[in-house]
Amino acid sequence: MKREGEIRIPSGCAVSAVISRDGNTMTGEGIIKSMLPMHDRSNGLGGGFAGYGIYPEYRDFYAFHIFFDSNDSRVECERFLKENFEIVKAESVPIRKIPEITDVPYIWRYFVAPFASVLSRLQLDEKTYVARTVMDINTRIKGAYVFSSGKNMGCFKAVGFPEDVGRFYRLEEYEGYSWTAHGRYPTNTPGWWGGAHPFSLLDFSVVHNGEISSYDANRRYIEMFGYKCTLQTDTEVITYIADYLLRRQGLSLKETASVIAAPFWSTIEGMDEKDAEEHAYLRKMYSSLLITGPFSIILGFEGGLMALNDRLKLRSMVTAEKDDKVYIASEEAAIRAMAPDAGEIYSPAGGEPIIIRVKEGAC
Repeated sequence: MKREGEIRIPSGCAVSAVISRDGNTMTGEGIIKSMLPMHDRSNGLGGGFAGYGIYPEYRDFYAFHIFFDSNDSRVECERFLKENFEIVKAESVPIRKIPEITDVPYIWRYFVAPFASVLSRLQLDEKTYVARTVMDINTRIKGAYVFSSGKNMGCFKAVGFPEDVGRFYRLEEYEGYSWTAHGRYPTNTPGWWGGAHPFSLLDFSVVHNGEISSYDANRRYIEMFGYKCTLQTDTEVITYIADYLLRRQGLSLKETASVIAAPFWSTIEGMDEKDAEEHAYLRKMYSSLLITGPFSIILGFEGGLMALNDRLKLRSMVTAEKDDKVYIASEEAAIRAMAPDAGEIYSPAGGEPIIIRVKEGAC
């Protein structure tokens, strides 16, 4: 008989998050602790974190975190960046060597700003140009993978258990107003450095527990708009959907939630006329971006978080509050590890978005 820990756990993976509504900063120690009670939801093939507000000194520059398979890949990528961006700082990401994390690639970060002359020549706004640059590097430069590209934020991920990944990246040395975390239990896709969560584009980052059965339909649709899914994990497409709906289509967070976790038609029919008309429009307009399958996701963005379950709530998620902080996790035990006396424990309904924003001007 197989023992616990020796069998495949399709419902595995763990998500966790904390945010300060007042914009108060906290080190990465707390979010690392939150993953310890959920250790068995992972299997050592992926763990990661995203921190917001961690680069105040370079807040006006995009922070590119990049994995390189070789030094040649790094040289080629740097040549490309220098042609199109002002690079104000380039350095290897500080790490702590630990035996649990092996096969470490080159991990570098670059604080950059697009040249105004390039934007003018291409007639693009800077976010569109940066997003295109990420896609170009990930598809055209062999052995280079941009895994974080936002301002005043950064993703840190690896093959390993999340608590080890946190120590590896020395997250106790960073301070941010918001943190998300993920422990991965790969079921249908490979466990590799680029395939660990979070997945990120610009300031959006996504951690996800579940499986996207609509992945191919979602991917085919989103790739019509210039996005390229190259990281071999279904969650990547959620990040691009969020960027497309929020940044490029101008939808609100609630509208975006209504697209990716759309109410059933029977539910829409029971709404009042105005709400029914709005939800029906979103379902029809963005039908190919409905995400099906079990999921709980946490979307990080500049100044906030959004948590969302699938319509049938097939994956667990709880929230809690204490003082100015809001906590979200797959299990209450994870929240208790960060804040033992947190209150207002709540389990969101299927398809119900939980949206938390930092007070205006506080971050």
